[in-house]
Amino acid sequence: MINQLTAAIKKKDAPVVAGLDPLLSYIPDHILEQAFAEYGETLEGAGLAIWHFNRGIIDAVCDLIPAVKPQIAMYEQFGIPGLQAFQKTCAYAKEKGLIVIGDIKRGDIGSTSGAYASAHLGHVQVGSQSFAPFTEDFVTVNPYLGSDGVRPFIEVCKEEKKGIFVLVKTSNPSSGEFQDQLIWDAEHKEREKDHLYEIVARKVALWGQDHMGDEYSYVGAVVGATYPEMGRTLRKLMPKNYILVPGYGAQGGKGEDLKPFFNEDGLGAIVNSSRGIICAWQKEPYKGSFGPENYADASRQAVLDMIEDLKQAYVR
Repeated sequence: MINQLTAAIKKKDAPVVAGLDPLLSYIPDHILEQAFAEYGETLEGAGLAIWHFNRGIIDAVCDLIPAVKPQIAMYEQFGIPGLQAFQKTCAYAKEKGLIVIGDIKRGDIGSTSGAYASAHLGHVQVGSQSFAPFTEDFVTVNPYLGSDGVRPFIEVCKEEKKGIFVLVKTSNPSSGEFQDQLIWDAEHKEREKDHLYEIVARKVALWGQDHMGDEYSYVGAVVGATYPEMGRTLRKLMPKNYILVPGYGAQGGKGEDLKPFFNEDGLGAIVNSSRGIICAWQKEPYKGSFGPENYADASRQAVLDMIEDLKQAYVR
């Protein structure tokens, strides 16, 4: 799948992933009213509204970008109807030729981690039948429990030709409370103290060697756009690992700041924008030109502007 992601980025010249992280407050009234007319103000109504909202955005941007990234918590909060909307969103995105990165941030040990991996990337056996419960191509993984929590994902990825993005340095303001701590790396005792995120990055590079595509590994990393200098260090530590870069737009990241995340070939990174795309109709500079009925057109224009902005970050 990493080969397909790389090829799609090259073909569309757009290292962009749209984060499909809907709240009901992001959804235009006419979509909510239609859903509530059918199911009432219920979890089912919320799930239907989210699905219709996502479908409109996917239709508007699928020819421009290689991938979407639905954040599962935004769906789980609406219970089973929300998860049904999540799955329908993933399936529809794939029908439209998009790669799906499931932002699930799972991580546990042993059979539990294996169950997460099977649910989101693989198959489960029910009697004589095999089912793929969810249909993502990549997922995000929390490495805090160590290799025991990551390797079950890698094993399923090998079977399914799919991939993961491991959290290394996240974009949120308090990430440094743990990730920036200077500690001894037990596997490199001759070193001086390193930041925890550097130790995790070296692990990602090591895990990645075990599951390589043609140019890049199926094992990637998550590094926030809000920390470009750290991105420079981490790019050197993980030259063959794709970096998923959140924090663009609403969290402050700009195209000109993202050069450190890309390799000299102009590849190696894919940049996520969530609110900047799906909420474009509510924000300047798009609010005055696109009303609620044209929310998807506003999202398309936001993607076009983002693609142009990111050209400051890479040369191909």
